[in-house]
Amino acid sequence: MTKIELITALAQKGSCTRKEADEALSLVTDVIIESLIKGEKVHLTGLGTFEIHERKAKETKNPRTKKNMVVPAKKAPAFRASKSLKEAVNKK
Repeated sequence: MTKIELITALAQKGSCTRKEADEALSLVTDVIIESLIKGEKVHLTGLGTFEIHERKAKETKNPRTKKNMVVPAKKAPAFRASKSLKEAVNKK
């Protein structure tokens, strides 16, 4: 499902216009991103948890040049699905 398809589905289920659905989706994603930047977890009951994982710096080899290089430490966003989401997806 693309963003356009998601907006269309939200508009149909929510009995609103596509523009209103687009604005609502943009607000939700903006709030999630802002919370993650602040270092906060975002827990949505029934869906899952968005959080930031800290990756340590590590030494590795460049596969082309075979030279050693250091990959700097960084933050990576992650999503952990809730139990109810996993169960819903695996229903037959």
